[in-house]
Amino acid sequence: MKGRTIVLDHLSGVEAAALMVDGKLDDLLIDSDAPRPGTIYRAIADRPVKGQGGMFLKTPDGSAFLRQIKGLAPGQSLLVQVSGFAEPGKAIPVTQKLLFKSRYAIVTPDAPGTNISRSIRDEAERDRLLEIAHEAAQGAAHGLILRSSCAGADADDIADDIDAMLTLADKVLGDAATEMEVLSEGDGPHILAWRDWVAPAEIATDEGSFETYGVLDALDALRQPRVELEGGASMFVEPTRALVAVDVNTGSDVSLAAGIKANMACARALPRALRLRGLGGQITLDLAPMPKKDRRPFETALRQAFKADDVETTLIGWTPLGHYELQRKRARIATSEVLK
Repeated sequence: MKGRTIVLDHLSGVEAAALMVDGKLDDLLIDSDAPRPGTIYRAIADRPVKGQGGMFLKTPDGSAFLRQIKGLAPGQSLLVQVSGFAEPGKAIPVTQKLLFKSRYAIVTPDAPGTNISRSIRDEAERDRLLEIAHEAAQGAAHGLILRSSCAGADADDIADDIDAMLTLADKVLGDAATEMEVLSEGDGPHILAWRDWVAPAEIATDEGSFETYGVLDALDALRQPRVELEGGASMFVEPTRALVAVDVNTGSDVSLAAGIKANMACARALPRALRLRGLGGQITLDLAPMPKKDRRPFETALRQAFKADDVETTLIGWTPLGHYELQRKRARIATSEVLK
């Protein structure tokens, strides 16, 4: 099946969304009981953890951890936003840098000014968007970012989006109460799909669409650590308590270039493999043997692959044992936790 299809359905009563590209599962969002990223709390400062440079906070959903101590005192109320998913047994990660994000606009209370996505390079289009932004956000005290999805979009749709996010920001920031409270819920999978999967696509919303479009079969494959790569190679993606281990194998290829071919295939496939499994944290690649002169092309391919991925990932570098390490934001719940 050629083309892009966004499939909105439920798994065991839980909201979920899948992006199919040419009949292959390319992205997956599944709801959970954990606080959604983007949720905004009025939290209460609890106790500092000086060794970690942060502070535990009290929230309606349990303990949260903020990587900041300066200017905070126990008992103080403050606004924070969930920035990712916590590992089992750990506090909810939060930040004080609030973002109000929708399909076309991001309102940034702590960063005034109007900015347009750098991917929009046409000057006439940038001028059009600036005019829309200035008219829609007239007199607003907050900053504004127009996302790449604004290119070619209807002016009224963009203006409505800006107005909705500015109204939400004013409501949250203008709340003068001091007790713990959830001020804004994070978006669920169906809204996230509308917000972030903006390229043209067919939309399937009928009950049972996951089975109709082959999503369930793809989910069964995700339960296995093995990922098939080009040229008969493979990699095993296995999360442990400490890190995510990725082991690359050349398969039946015994040529002198087998190692670099398998590793380059790993570089291209790794963002999707991690995205679909909802994996983050420390990631260690045990690559197939290759000469050191091939390390630079591999790094270039890896950097290019993650550039197109929407989850923040930092390429750390090589270890003395020849492994390659990455650090990836825990932006999603691990798929294994919701597919049990």
